[in-house]
Amino acid sequence: MSTALLTDRYELTMVDAALRSGRHEVPCVFEVFARSLPLGRRYGIVAGTGRLLDLIRDFRFGDAELRWLRDERVVDDETLEWLASYRFRGTIRGYAEGETFFPGSPVLVVEGGFAEAVVLETLVLSVLNYDSAVASAAARMVSAANGRPLAEMGSRRTAERSAVAAARAAYIAGFDATSNLEAGRTWGIPTMGTAAHAFTLLHDTEEQAFRAQLEVLGPGTTLLVDTYDIDAAVETAVRLAGPELGAVRIDSGDLPPLVARVRAQLDQLGATRTRITVTNDLDEHAIAALAAAPVDSYGVGTSVVTGSGYPAMGMVYKLVARRDGEEWIPVAKASANKASIGGRKHPVRTVEDGVAVAETIHVGPHTPPEGRALLVDLAREGEPDARWLGREGVARAREHRAAAVAELPVDALRLSRGEPAIPTVYS
Repeated sequence: MSTALLTDRYELTMVDAALRSGRHEVPCVFEVFARSLPLGRRYGIVAGTGRLLDLIRDFRFGDAELRWLRDERVVDDETLEWLASYRFRGTIRGYAEGETFFPGSPVLVVEGGFAEAVVLETLVLSVLNYDSAVASAAARMVSAANGRPLAEMGSRRTAERSAVAAARAAYIAGFDATSNLEAGRTWGIPTMGTAAHAFTLLHDTEEQAFRAQLEVLGPGTTLLVDTYDIDAAVETAVRLAGPELGAVRIDSGDLPPLVARVRAQLDQLGATRTRITVTNDLDEHAIAALAAAPVDSYGVGTSVVTGSGYPAMGMVYKLVARRDGEEWIPVAKASANKASIGGRKHPVRTVEDGVAVAETIHVGPHTPPEGRALLVDLAREGEPDARWLGREGVARAREHRAAAVAELPVDALRLSRGEPAIPTVYS
């Protein structure tokens, strides 16, 4: 399905005007970066790259799209003819999906003719802003969980396609599973889920509901125990499933003392290996508050799919250089509070004794920088690099995120407000 109209009108009117002025093929470099991180965040996680490359590949103007643009008089006939043969044939480089980033990091660099590159702006930002916001929030939750498993279960708290994107981003950030079946089918993410309160309320008694679930899913299932009286539900669950009951789930209440009480009851009943999972409007702070509680796993919904209060990462897509003959001319906005730094850039991460200490962005003609080079090839002549696509790309991004976060200084993992974990230095 075409993704060409997942864009703003002014992208096409700029193409229209550039064609008339004869400047539409001027080689240009566009850059995606965030001027700052959300308040209190110390790093961000790049996510959405592999998904974006797929969408760019489908960015075509078919008959239906062209007919609508003609009927609405969005652009003139010359531009419609240009759009009819549109295919991005430029180069895309960027931070590897799963990489950490900071203010000013050029997380994506799109190079091509002005018209073919500028028309991608809205699509690029809609993907990277959302997916990176989810991944950045999810990474904080993973740190707070300190090795305990996390499941993403926020499909009912966002749009239907965003739910799939959020599950993918959270998995890259270190979550272990999702409740969303489409995310499982498309991206190979493990899926989980058993029953909601409605299933218990369907039956005359809680015991009937538990028996029905156990009959289908076996004693290793997870039983939801807070529909009525938790103590009574735990007793019933263990009596019916035996000491091999897989887990109980708690979705309400004052969790720290409640979890401790349930753990003690399970142990007293002989269900010492039965796990406790909690799912009560959790965010990274609530997860951290449960660090000393005998919780075995967490399920997170609203907070993760909304970026824990920041559903967009604040990334922008700016023209930073254009070519005049053989020379690249740096260009940049000078607007108050929105100034940017022009020129082609070559970012590197300086790592000392396994710990990142700075991000240096070399501006201008390329010189071999010292440190870990951050830009990787994502697409050449419009063709995406297969390494970043599909399930393989998700697995690669998940692995890269773990390595990138591991090299951050320990202060980066704190949930309290603070400055970016490492400084961004322009050279």
